[in-house]
Amino acid sequence: MFLKYRQAIIATFILLALASGYYVTKLKFSFQFEQFFPVGDPDLEFYQKFTKDFESDDNFLLIAVENNPTVFDSVFLNKFHEFGLEVRNLPHIKKVQSLTQLKYPVKTPFGFSAIPFIHIDEPDKYETDKQNILSDERFVYNLIDSTGTSLVIAAKTIENIGLDDSRALTQALDKLINKYNFEASHVLGRANFQTALVDFQKREMLLAFLSSIILVSIFMVLIYRKPIGIIISLGSIALGLLLFMGFLGFIGAELNAISALFPVVMLIVGSSDVIHIFSKYVDELNKGKDKLMSMKVTIKEIGMATFLTSATTAVGFGSLLSSKLMTIQDFGIYAAIGVLIAYLTVLFFTTSVLSLFDKNQIISESKHVSNWTKFLDSIYFMNLNRYRTLFTVSLVLSALFVYGISKISTNYNIEDNLPRGEKVTEDFKFYEKHYAGFRPLEFAIFVNDSLETGDYKVVKEIDKLEQKIKSTGVIKSTISLATFYRSINRMNNANMDSAYLFPQTEEEFEVSKRMLDRLGNDETNILISQDNKKTRISSRITDIGAENIKKLGVNLDNWVSNNIDSSIITVKRTGTGLILDKNSEYVTNSLLKGLGFSIVIISLMMGFLFRSFRMVIIALIPNLLPLLFAAAMLGFFNIELEAGVSIMFAIVFGIAVDDSIHFLGRYRLCLNEGLSKEASIQKTLHDTGKAIIFTTIILFFGFFSMIFSVNPPTFTVGLLISITLAGALICDLYLLPALILRFTK
Repeated sequence: MFLKYRQAIIATFILLALASGYYVTKLKFSFQFEQFFPVGDPDLEFYQKFTKDFESDDNFLLIAVENNPTVFDSVFLNKFHEFGLEVRNLPHIKKVQSLTQLKYPVKTPFGFSAIPFIHIDEPDKYETDKQNILSDERFVYNLIDSTGTSLVIAAKTIENIGLDDSRALTQALDKLINKYNFEASHVLGRANFQTALVDFQKREMLLAFLSSIILVSIFMVLIYRKPIGIIISLGSIALGLLLFMGFLGFIGAELNAISALFPVVMLIVGSSDVIHIFSKYVDELNKGKDKLMSMKVTIKEIGMATFLTSATTAVGFGSLLSSKLMTIQDFGIYAAIGVLIAYLTVLFFTTSVLSLFDKNQIISESKHVSNWTKFLDSIYFMNLNRYRTLFTVSLVLSALFVYGISKISTNYNIEDNLPRGEKVTEDFKFYEKHYAGFRPLEFAIFVNDSLETGDYKVVKEIDKLEQKIKSTGVIKSTISLATFYRSINRMNNANMDSAYLFPQTEEEFEVSKRMLDRLGNDETNILISQDNKKTRISSRITDIGAENIKKLGVNLDNWVSNNIDSSIITVKRTGTGLILDKNSEYVTNSLLKGLGFSIVIISLMMGFLFRSFRMVIIALIPNLLPLLFAAAMLGFFNIELEAGVSIMFAIVFGIAVDDSIHFLGRYRLCLNEGLSKEASIQKTLHDTGKAIIFTTIILFFGFFSMIFSVNPPTFTVGLLISITLAGALICDLYLLPALILRFTK
């Protein structure tokens, strides 16, 4: 028995804590949309090849500046123009575009002349400029809103900009914006998202830790009431968390958007282990045994049950490896490791320290033992005498839950995954309302072998497709080769709005093509591959939800099949927006696979423990009901099933089964002592009922603390897990004993 090495074990954990404290400072945080790409998806592989021929579709930074009632004001326009010129000099910016910097070509007898779209120094032309600009689809929803109350600077950043570069850029941009003191400004883009959401992750983790530790501390004080007992319990839990976070820092793990759950998971898992160890140790001391013998019995009887509960919880988290999202996989494997670290900390450190103290030093004598006995006996007699009622209620609820599950939707949108009330979210909403939105949507176009991208037949088909895309009403911004030919056609017709059309004949097209070649345009270079066999239509779609976008995509695909000449071009939808939305297709399948894996592994553990297939089924029933309940809540309350929410089921199943294992483990020991089935159930309720209730209360409030989060998925996960674990407790107390009494020999 390792207890004879208590001092060495305690010293070892102190050294590990010091090392972990150092490595915690090395923790890394990251947020990239690539983290949410489904690994191994064929559309992802296609997109990665697509970006090799072109550039990625998210290397932009949009800066919108408001000026009410109109931006056509000389003071504002001069200030905005100077601001735009300074944006060019910000770090990691490659190119800048705005209406005050753009000019359009005009054909004259002496050649081409460039005229500004906005005559900044000629206010008498503002009204004409305004009418021209607001009637030009190239600019409305891209560089100016439809009411003319805000202007946008569209900046292009370096490819795949990382966190450090993003932070340098956004900090420099914030200083520049403060310098000009605009009425209101809104920023949207990869660099802004990375910086804002990583900072938010750090605050979330700190808030989750503080709120959870406060709630756990309150309950530890209520349970133990003696300073030494409180210090040992809280110290063990905090040590497990410190060792885990230090481990993540040591291996160089990058914490992502879901990592805010780590402190909560570690605190509540550690609390559960500590309470069961404490409870059994005190019971043995009450029998008159000395400290060392009491702890030996505790480790022998509770150690195996605690190991099984930790193993099942780890399996629950490990089931997340079936997900196609690296963020979910990482969370699953790290959380599983964290559970095992918490178990080893309690098994070795907590037991070593606890065995140095007797009962009077660690816990106050409860004055309400008789009340607990009466309450637990009432539960026993309910299971013994009213089992038909309990079974009927369970069946009715199961049917209701199945109905709720049928209403689950995966039509999630980006806004629902952004932190409420944060500047990054408000800016996102602004662009969704006044501009073309954020979600990139690309159409990759492949040209027939006998043609090239600049041929009349090719660009004419592209124009047909682009017009169809814009007619959807949810895609406000597009750019393609056809866009430039419409612009040239307009220029050739005195810049009349009615002339913004694709050339009607091949002769007109060839004239425009020669003119476009003479003018030269950097934008066309990003639309054509080097071999002139591939081109693209770039667009942005509003945040209408993943399922709605999927339906829209299917409709567009069908339209392409029926209206685009496949002998000239072939078309395929792609882009980061499409890849992210693919998660809705995988999340349900991954969830079912993961839960199936967890059920099989946990069933094998139960089978090993009880050597009875019937007992495995009995043990699973009260743990599957809470899962049905959690899933039904998604359907009843119209909560979209998305990647962040899907991890809830692994957490619920992995943790909810813990109480069943403690109950069944104690029940088996009672049977081995020669007690009857009925007497074993009653004694098991007396021995484990209080600890199960206490641990569930701590679990409930530990996860419930997540409702203070302003991150919608975190709020949803915390609330649903709390309610579901409460349901799991009810099943363990009011259904599991009834099943054992009715269906076992």
